[in-house]
Amino acid sequence: MAISGLNLQILINHCAAAADAMAFTLLKTAHSTFIKETEDFSCTILSADGHAIASPHSFGAPWYSGMDYSPALELIPTYEPGDICITNDPYSGNVATHTPDMHIWKPVFYQGELACFVAGHIHNTDVGGAVPASLSRSLTEIVQEGIRISPVKIVKAGVLNEEITEILRRNVRLPDQNWGDFKAQLASVNIGERRMLEVIERFGLEDFRAGADAILDYGHAQARKVIGTIPNGEYRFDDYADEDGASGNPCRIALTLRVFDDSVELDYTGSDPQVSSSLNMPTGGLERHPLAVVGLTYVLATLDRQIELNSGTLRAVRAILPSGTVVNCEAPAAVGMRSLTCLVTQSATFGAFARAVPDRLPASAAGGISIVNVKTFDRHSTPIMASLGPVGGGGGGMPTADGAEGCGGYAAFLRNTPVEIIEVEVPIRMQRYGLWPDTAGPGRYRGGLASVMEFKVTSPNTIVTARNRDRSVFAPWGVMGGRAGATSVFLKNPGAENEQSLGNIDFIDCGPDDVIRIVGPGAGGYGDPFTREPDLVLRDVRCGFVSVENARIQYGVAIAANAVDLAATAVLRGEHRPSPANRFFDLGEHRDAFEAVWTEARYDFLTTFLATVPTIWRQFLKDKLFAAVAEGRFADRGIEEQMGLLRTELVEQFPFIREAA
Repeated sequence: MAISGLNLQILINHCAAAADAMAFTLLKTAHSTFIKETEDFSCTILSADGHAIASPHSFGAPWYSGMDYSPALELIPTYEPGDICITNDPYSGNVATHTPDMHIWKPVFYQGELACFVAGHIHNTDVGGAVPASLSRSLTEIVQEGIRISPVKIVKAGVLNEEITEILRRNVRLPDQNWGDFKAQLASVNIGERRMLEVIERFGLEDFRAGADAILDYGHAQARKVIGTIPNGEYRFDDYADEDGASGNPCRIALTLRVFDDSVELDYTGSDPQVSSSLNMPTGGLERHPLAVVGLTYVLATLDRQIELNSGTLRAVRAILPSGTVVNCEAPAAVGMRSLTCLVTQSATFGAFARAVPDRLPASAAGGISIVNVKTFDRHSTPIMASLGPVGGGGGGMPTADGAEGCGGYAAFLRNTPVEIIEVEVPIRMQRYGLWPDTAGPGRYRGGLASVMEFKVTSPNTIVTARNRDRSVFAPWGVMGGRAGATSVFLKNPGAENEQSLGNIDFIDCGPDDVIRIVGPGAGGYGDPFTREPDLVLRDVRCGFVSVENARIQYGVAIAANAVDLAATAVLRGEHRPSPANRFFDLGEHRDAFEAVWTEARYDFLTTFLATVPTIWRQFLKDKLFAAVAEGRFADRGIEEQMGLLRTELVEQFPFIREAA
């Protein structure tokens, strides 16, 4: 049959259904909470040359919806029926992006000919390495982040390679859990193969191949159509991770968006050099790598809810990713927290597009999603390790509605884990899991509230990891007069004499009766909060989302006796607002103070200089320059002269820089 129009949509639906079947299989057979509850996995149907043509519409992590597996596929010399390949090495094939993400793929042969591949990944709770759960921002090189497997056949012609599986089992903390999850992966791709053979049988091999190409062309056409509604131009937006590593200095993602009729360019020139912590993104410089362009995927899906997300969608984008920077690191840099940095790239992408179409896009989602893991022991002294799920915040306030509460935005489809499941599987006592009041960024349409998780530890030698800790310093931004959301909070033993504020620490030793509380950041608001309908403010107060005091301060709404005091509200709203209502972005107090010193011009001078020196020197010299500016050296000079003098001093102090360059 000819592949066009209705037949094409039928093929799209069949391929998506095959991906859904793979996802259902994972959900029903996986062992770890992180897969069967949080749903940190992907299932993908690939064309014969490795481009994603379909993925589940409402399951798993959609970051990989446009994945190009071809660099990894090409590292396997030949394929035959029954093969299954595996990799989790971020520096081999540019498919895996940190070591816990185990990708597998299986060729689908029809009547002896390669028709397509079925593929997917799971996030393993642990793959060995220096710390439980394998990831921490404190790690400095990839070898600390667990076992790595370059692309290899783990099943050859239907026969499992027991030597590889034994290596995998011996190098992780909970081998039985990982083995159970791996068998679920095998079942998933086997189901995917079966479903795709049914699809190919229905359409015929040649028409299926033509249809796969047509699906990618259709995704490209949809993306071009959406981009065509955005004004041509150049739009700049920067955002920051709170810390780049041990120095405590922030890590900047600089993004220049260029819109050209029906295509876009995402230029990350000016982003920080790769860091000595694990915030680095291993993109390999690929111009359509999902880590660099997932923000665009989300923008397109926001502007057109019917768009098909596949590799064709991403043909409309080109990312510029300078080598040796945090968005394109060089081995052996640690990469475990690449998702933290990826969240910042998403925020920067939305910020840049908001400059172009502010009436169509929301304020910043919360970001800073903490993935909480616990390694502890049950009453029989049996080791237990499990994910408790993500703790983040809501979606940004939208042009016509409030943001989603406690989830959404950059969290994609990741689910929370029910308290009942946590307490059955992990010997801790959950004390609070819900929404945290007064965290949403005020606006005509406010941001979504932050979520909170609080639990008590019951065993000695318990280790809690909370990877991706962020947004405890730099707040999610508001737009069009909306205010920034609240920053996140991480406490050990809150309210007790030994209370400890943990900031962005992500590795904590705990003992019996220690209490951990994590409050995510709140999302940014959209529009002047003094124009929010008073009845909506009253509803928020009644729901416990906003306090009476903040209703008055942030919204100019007076509430008494559980009702709006209209006369007092009129007076409040006639008085001076707490911030300029005509400000396009509200970036939060900390960022305002930081950028008063580290202006765009000063920071651009810094990154331009660092790009001229060997990669190994860049973090070191950045720290030196930050310290010199903080000390006020040459502060009486202009920005360009000050930075030039500091650069000259460093080159004279460390002549090896010049020699190495």
